[in-house]
Amino acid sequence: MAGRQLRRVRNNPGLAVLTQIMPINMLLFFGYVFGSALAVPGREYRSFLVPGLLVATAAGGLMTGMFQAAQDTHRGVADRFRTMPVSRAAVPLGQAVADLVVTAVGTVPLLLTGLAVGWRIEGSAAGAAGAVGLLLFFRFACTCAGILLGLLSRSEEAAGQLGASSFVLPLLSNAYIPTDNLPGWLRTLAEWNPISAVTTALRDLFGNAPVPEGAAWPVAHPVAGALVWCLLLTAVFLPLAVSRYARAE
Repeated sequence: MAGRQLRRVRNNPGLAVLTQIMPINMLLFFGYVFGSALAVPGREYRSFLVPGLLVATAAGGLMTGMFQAAQDTHRGVADRFRTMPVSRAAVPLGQAVADLVVTAVGTVPLLLTGLAVGWRIEGSAAGAAGAVGLLLFFRFACTCAGILLGLLSRSEEAAGQLGASSFVLPLLSNAYIPTDNLPGWLRTLAEWNPISAVTTALRDLFGNAPVPEGAAWPVAHPVAGALVWCLLLTAVFLPLAVSRYARAE
């Protein structure tokens, strides 16, 4: 099942290239056009931005997982798999694993672009490895959530529209700006957003920015908070996706 998903990507290279170009364009646009206006006191904004873009891109697993699962469901592919001697868990899990492989490869150009514009890994090698592992874990969790929503969708078009609306989630986090000066209720919402915890954890592990003081628990303890969010999302959505796929027989 994972091999099938990887062949889908290979047979549709235009979409793969587009999804990789978008974060790079955002890095250049935010980093240079808005960089001075969005400056972070005491920090170089592009170093602050790169971890946020990495996590925002990982959160895109919600959209890709949703759309691919909806395609298979509404084009009869999932029904065909159900007639074959294939484990019910293999289909959604194979999609999530294949997406993880594509993400791991696709993250390299964004990291190289970040290095080209001045971002640096200022922490230890172990911390950087932990940051990459956490990023991929978060992508896997988001993809699992997207697969469930795609299986529940009424049509491909509905899944596409709902998936496209997920771009709002990084905007309601600290991926692009600090949350210190946000109104109280909005700051609380942003700091309890899983994207904020994972972004802060990456900045801490890469050594790009200190952990903010006085923040909500997931951001004040970012590595622990990010792991809790990733484990919770995976533990909830992966079994539900498998169950939903099996019940649709």
